[in-house]
Amino acid sequence: MTPQERFAANLRRARTKAGISQEELGHRCDLHRTEISLLERAGREPRLATILKLAGSLETTPAELCSGMAWAPAGQRFEVKPPKG
Repeated sequence: MTPQERFAANLRRARTKAGISQEELGHRCDLHRTEISLLERAGREPRLATILKLAGSLETTPAELCSGMAWAPAGQRFEVKPPKG
């Protein structure tokens, strides 16, 4: 699993928990629905500003959207844990 895939799973879970559509989330954070779709399918890596918009619109934290991902300096690679559930 890549960091983009983990972010996608976290974003999809947070949006579903909030009970809103991709279109509604896009409206709340001033992004097009297709951008939300790309992020949820790991088709695009989000910028910091996008992560902040998404977190605020979903009433969660950037850390929650990025949970399960870390950089391993010794191995010079990302460590990504599969999402729970």
